[in-house]
Amino acid sequence: MASDGQVFVEFAHIVAKNCLDKRCSAELRCAAEQTHTISSQLGIVARVKAVTAESKSSSELLVSNTQNLIQAVLRVLKAAEAACIKGLRQPPPDSEEGEVAAFCTQWRKNLLWHRAKECLNSDRDELGLRKTQARAEPTLTAMVQEQLPQTKNTPKRPKPIKGHTIMGGHL
Repeated sequence: MASDGQVFVEFAHIVAKNCLDKRCSAELRCAAEQTHTISSQLGIVARVKAVTAESKSSSELLVSNTQNLIQAVLRVLKAAEAACIKGLRQPPPDSEEGEVAAFCTQWRKNLLWHRAKECLNSDRDELGLRKTQARAEPTLTAMVQEQLPQTKNTPKRPKPIKGHTIMGGHL
């Protein structure tokens, strides 16, 4: 689990490096640093627990740190969403950065498609306001979760779905 946290730190650094908005980039780097710290703490606690006698407090500490890591990863993904909305620089095509950008581009296209479909919804309520469907907007978190059942461990980086490519100079 601790090493999986580092995967999201790497993902965050790549997105932050290519983000066009400085504030979003700084927020993403901050979230990545928190995730790195919590992930390191979790690794230390897990190693200590592995060599010491079983105790309820050490198990509770391990569970607490794991929950903190999950929350930190969710903050990274939310910050990455904001960065993707603001736009990313075009990275080299056959690089790790290119794969991350393709993943982010795919999510952004899904989000924009969802929003466009919602805007075209002609159903109106009694006040004349457009009704929204019960479906939630696509999130990076959901895209990452869709990939997890396919592999035993978290992938080195989120991978784009086949058939989706980066188009144009900006996302």
